[in-house]
Amino acid sequence: MDLDVSFYLIAAPAVLFAGISKGGFGGGAAFAGSTLLALALEPVQAVAMMLPLLMVMDLAAVRSYWGKWSPEHGRRLILGGLPGIAAGAVLFAVVSADVVRLLIGAVALGFVAYRIALSRGVLVLPTREVAPVEGYFWGAMTGFTSFVSHAGGPPSAVYLLRVGLDKLTYQSTTVMVFWAVNASKMVVYLAMGLMLPQLWLAILTLVPVGLLGVALGVWAHKVVPEKLFFQVTYVLLTATGVKLIFDALT
Repeated sequence: MDLDVSFYLIAAPAVLFAGISKGGFGGGAAFAGSTLLALALEPVQAVAMMLPLLMVMDLAAVRSYWGKWSPEHGRRLILGGLPGIAAGAVLFAVVSADVVRLLIGAVALGFVAYRIALSRGVLVLPTREVAPVEGYFWGAMTGFTSFVSHAGGPPSAVYLLRVGLDKLTYQSTTVMVFWAVNASKMVVYLAMGLMLPQLWLAILTLVPVGLLGVALGVWAHKVVPEKLFFQVTYVLLTATGVKLIFDALT
């Protein structure tokens, strides 16, 4: 992996974009960073490189929301997420880079479809009593999609929105779930040898970019219409998803 100008022309905007989302502007879109990185790196390398950066970005949020989550619902998602992470690890171990490209591209397009369906009222997630097994199921989906492309937001949202948490509890539970899921993923990434030595230099050089993105996200959350951010997100993810799928199939 060459840390040249062409790499940073893709990597820096990708990490900045993820940081802005982690800062509270356009929540749920942070996984777009690893999707964009897959244009510059092998897809598994892109996902591995983004994980420590996302964990650094999450640290401040964990402190802010500590103790305000729903232990019951968070526990179901986290415990359910463990077999999902294991399934993602097995997949990474046996498939080719093109299959991973195909999966990341499909997740990107699925995220766009999911958000548009919610915004237009095509998809409605009513709040109601849900069985505990549903929490474990959506936790497994969260763990799997998070392992493959850091895109566990939609599956976890499907469950948490249906149980009717208030805004603070919802956000706190989301933060804690992904803090735990990302920590579990890091253990598996290290065990599988995905965190290659050459990735760490790139990660260290991009940490300031990620932190700048978080600061910009906090600022933008207060003064910039979030609709514009999501419009840009949808365009980027659609174009990137199509490109990755095309590359995988050809």
